[in-house]
Amino acid sequence: PWVTPLGLWMGSGGCGRWEEEKKEDGVKWMQLEHRGPYFVPLYEPLPEDVQFYYDGKPLKLSLATEEIATFYAKMLDHVYTTKEIFQNNFFHDWRKEMTSEEQEIIKDLDKCDFGEIHKYFVEKNEARKALPKEEKQKLKEEADKIQEEYGYCILDGHREKIGNFKTEPPGLFRGRGEHPKMGMLKKRIMPEDVVINCSRDSKIPEPPEGHKWKEVRFDNTVTWLASWTENIQNTLKYIMLNPSSKLKGEKDWQKYEVARRLKDVVHKIRAQYRKDWKSKEIKKRQRAVALYFIDKLALRAGNEKEEGETADTVGCCSLRVEHIQLHPQLDGQEHVVEFDFLGKDSIRYYNKVSVEKPVFKNLQLFMKNKDPTDDLFDQLTTTFLNKHLQHLMDGLTAKVFRTYNASITLQEQLKALTNPEDNVAAKLLSYNRANRAVAILCNHQRSIPKTFAKSMQVLQAKIDAKKKQVEEAQEEVKKAEDEFEDTKDAKAEANVEKKKKLLKRLEEQLAKLNVQATDKEENKQIALGTSKLNYLDPRISVAWCKKFGIPIERIYNKTQREKFAWAIDMAGEDFEF
Repeated sequence: PWVTPLGLWMGSGGCGRWEEEKKEDGVKWMQLEHRGPYFVPLYEPLPEDVQFYYDGKPLKLSLATEEIATFYAKMLDHVYTTKEIFQNNFFHDWRKEMTSEEQEIIKDLDKCDFGEIHKYFVEKNEARKALPKEEKQKLKEEADKIQEEYGYCILDGHREKIGNFKTEPPGLFRGRGEHPKMGMLKKRIMPEDVVINCSRDSKIPEPPEGHKWKEVRFDNTVTWLASWTENIQNTLKYIMLNPSSKLKGEKDWQKYEVARRLKDVVHKIRAQYRKDWKSKEIKKRQRAVALYFIDKLALRAGNEKEEGETADTVGCCSLRVEHIQLHPQLDGQEHVVEFDFLGKDSIRYYNKVSVEKPVFKNLQLFMKNKDPTDDLFDQLTTTFLNKHLQHLMDGLTAKVFRTYNASITLQEQLKALTNPEDNVAAKLLSYNRANRAVAILCNHQRSIPKTFAKSMQVLQAKIDAKKKQVEEAQEEVKKAEDEFEDTKDAKAEANVEKKKKLLKRLEEQLAKLNVQATDKEENKQIALGTSKLNYLDPRISVAWCKKFGIPIERIYNKTQREKFAWAIDMAGEDFEF
């Protein structure tokens, strides 16, 4: 369904799909029709012989209580259920949903035994994996049918794919990092929670039988199809178009174009904030130092939040005195700032950075006579900063700096690291190293995958086996050469060539495995995906692939290629961000 936007971009008069764009400002569509969200199936009770035990005795639970017990049971082999905060939040929310009789009995989580329930779900999972091919095919067909019915909408006469058309199932909230709300009960989304958005003249989606929608809206200035408020963070969740849809692709493209515009004015902005370090107004100085951090370290701006509502996470503008330490000298460097705070999603940001002397002096000034819990930039708000950025360049926000610095870093690293003589595997290692530099800049971490050690062992075993094959092939070559020395006949000569070819092929395979192992090891704690999908102009990667003859599918999987179809069409090998 994706008509290439080449007409629009290449200025060739192009295809009709992009010429309907004559809409007033703010209007996103004229027609929107869809089926509404697909609701996850209702809870199926446990079989009679699968029991919950309290204090060693079997206890039959009411349906609602049992369902929540299964959420916890399914997670028993997960590290979450060992965390005290997770256990406490779960138990508190679970007790709220119990009947008064159950509340009288169940008073201590340590006396609860979910073992049998856990075993039941593990076996159910294994059974599903072991289904015969025909059964799996049948399940796939059922899923495809749901996708066909609920997974598409009609937008201005075009059939567009929807991103997440299913409501989230109920369960226990996990959160990232050390989230204070982990373990809380994520409630089931009902039609009564859902606001539908569509066009007036469309066939309005029917709610499931016996239910009604919270509200039906006809708002063509937004692109979401349905929304509801989730009960844990009280945030709005939306059903949106798939990233491969025209509207999303256009938005994505515009995002990177704004970041490219920053490239032309960034030197002026840097000169300005350097000047402001000496400003008479403390407010301006704070803004200038914060902007330096956002630019140099790709920190997030950090929005103002309600007290006590969410995890204690901060960004640049909301840093407190306790989050930084100043070292006039450290590890042979001067004017070092040591950062240590929880950023977005409770991911720890820890970094030691040598800064310019005026920045260091200003920080000393901002910290003077303050308590550890006082704001470092007490005169600065994100709103004040963004107003200033908007004044410097239309459309500029702190996030644009992240996008710009991430993309420019990738482009520079690819230039520095790619050796045109390398084979494909080595070039891909260079690509991943360039991507890693960006992920480190943006602090995109992950915990080491549970399967890491095992998959590393498997890979090492493959390497060892391949080494042995190489050694054997070397022996074979030597034998063939000796034979040729003795006989000097053509057949023996052909045999030497054959053995050398085999050796060369095996050596290439070994080199490829070694590259894989290096890549895996360097990558174990870094999440490459976030920057690849959200911060890096895909045209940089597409151009790199075209220039060095790397198949694009080695960089982007099928879903990503659909999301970035616009970039694959647009970027030639000479594209410069």
